[in-house]
Amino acid sequence: MPNDKVFIRDLSARAIIGVNDWERRDKQEVLINIEMSTDVSAAAKADDVNVSVNYRTVAKTVLQHVGDSSRLTLEALGMDIIKLCLSMEQVVAARVRVEKPGAVRFARSVGVELERRKTDLA
Repeated sequence: MPNDKVFIRDLSARAIIGVNDWERRDKQEVLINIEMSTDVSAAAKADDVNVSVNYRTVAKTVLQHVGDSSRLTLEALGMDIIKLCLSMEQVVAARVRVEKPGAVRFARSVGVELERRKTDLA
């Protein structure tokens, strides 16, 4: 099977994320990068987004979930996003990076990167 990728770079969302009291009150910016392994052959041949992973649908789904979530850790939020991606029929694997800009002094960003195959969650 081909190892084609559909990706979303630097998706900006707002979430309740963190363990401090102020983090539990106010939404913070998180940056999300998603890479999904799939086979785009059918979509390329048909020139039809309906037979591929639709990145607009993925972005909307992720933004809705993140906005509604209230997680303590980036690890948990990242796993939520991985599961959303892997729930799509065409996606066989996904890599997700979730970052909190400005969370640590003198660092532009901190975060986690997770990678799973559909078979890892079976």
